[in-house]
Amino acid sequence: MLALFSGPHGFTLSAWHDFFHSSIYLGLFWKSVKMSLIVSALVVLAAYPLAYYLALSGTKRKYVLLLVLIAPFLTSYLLRVLAWKVILGDEGVINSFLFWTGLRSSGHPISALLYSRFAVMLVLGYVWLPFVALPIFVSLESLDTRLLEAASDLGASRLQAFRRITLPLSFPGVVAAFLFVFIPTVGEFITPSLVGGTSGYMYGNQIVDLFGTGFPDWETGSVLALFLLGVIAALTAVFSRFLQVRGATG
Repeated sequence: MLALFSGPHGFTLSAWHDFFHSSIYLGLFWKSVKMSLIVSALVVLAAYPLAYYLALSGTKRKYVLLLVLIAPFLTSYLLRVLAWKVILGDEGVINSFLFWTGLRSSGHPISALLYSRFAVMLVLGYVWLPFVALPIFVSLESLDTRLLEAASDLGASRLQAFRRITLPLSFPGVVAAFLFVFIPTVGEFITPSLVGGTSGYMYGNQIVDLFGTGFPDWETGSVLALFLLGVIAALTAVFSRFLQVRGATG
């Protein structure tokens, strides 16, 4: 047993000490958290009206529209990201359109569209939008519409009914949708590798580089990965407890 705590490969806390005293790793982690929070919030705001329309508009084609929404998932994740790389490139669809319309002089593309934080957040938002819309759609579709009818009979406006009935009852779906996009994006590394460049470099890229470069540092990489796992597990437990308490009081 003592061999586990001695020798060159024994268990030590030096890597954890270096991690918590490193402004580089912690700064990169908070940068990734901030980007993931922005993406998650914006995607939830965009997905909620879409899910609301599909669930409560009464259209008979809602399941067809839902199928159209999730249709991109029939293709490879990597192909979808590479498609955005073509769209956002210096000679991509957007810059070519700007050249054609004269809004941008030829040979002077908007280079900030690709290899930037903007590109990473845009592509992540596109990739995870259906995942966000689905749990919100389920929570709204299971809503008892008689409550809305009763609110209307009592003189409540549609905005009041939404604020006091629809939104509170669909809130668990909103929280689940937020977690669906936040948890995977905070450790994302494929999308930043393809469209992020140096400014879009994220925490997951650092973990991959520590394990996969020509001079790997598995000890530090393991610390970064375990720290991320611990943070995600803690957040999931907090949100789950919050939803249980909210469901019990509601």
